[in-house]
Amino acid sequence: MVKGLKPTAMKNEVPEQHEGRKMDTTAKAIFPSIAAARQFYAIAKSRLLNVYNWAEICKVPLSVFTLTDDTGATVRREAKEGDYLKIDIPGPGTDAGNGFDWVRIEKITEESDGINTSISLQARPAVNPLGDDIAIAHFFKDAATSTFQIKQIGNEVWAEEHGRNEVPNTDTPSTGDNWRNRIVGWTAAIGLSYPQWKSLVKGLVETQN
Repeated sequence: MVKGLKPTAMKNEVPEQHEGRKMDTTAKAIFPSIAAARQFYAIAKSRLLNVYNWAEICKVPLSVFTLTDDTGATVRREAKEGDYLKIDIPGPGTDAGNGFDWVRIEKITEESDGINTSISLQARPAVNPLGDDIAIAHFFKDAATSTFQIKQIGNEVWAEEHGRNEVPNTDTPSTGDNWRNRIVGWTAAIGLSYPQWKSLVKGLVETQN
């Protein structure tokens, strides 16, 4: 960071931690000037919002992310509030999700204090928009959130992922889903999801592309 520049009181968009597991993953790029950092912020922001490219950004593509609209139809554009992410992770998927895990993008916020700028995309486990099942189609309960952020702070650009309140979703009507969610949630709890998110945040601020 340029000497003398400090982030001001921009909002903390990450929910509070109350139960289960949490995870924080960060990466940053440093630039010779604030102007250069602001230019790169726009690039990193575009990478964040173009979810369909996440698997290519990740050097460890353990999951495939598909962006859909609020009806579950696949779309190829920047993510918006109300969209869904259909996630294909290794191994069997949920019955409720037709073989996939689903999260809904519930909030996208961007702010600036004149020196620093940030954008946050927050997603939460959701029902399958393509089905009639009201069960959450994800291995975590819907108290869990994933908050993805790009921050330009002085001459630095940060990419971050913050998981909060990650509790395995083992109270669904499907015994098979409960066992599957218990296993996947346990593997996430011992850190096996960390390489995925670490690879993503590093890719979001990669300057060699």
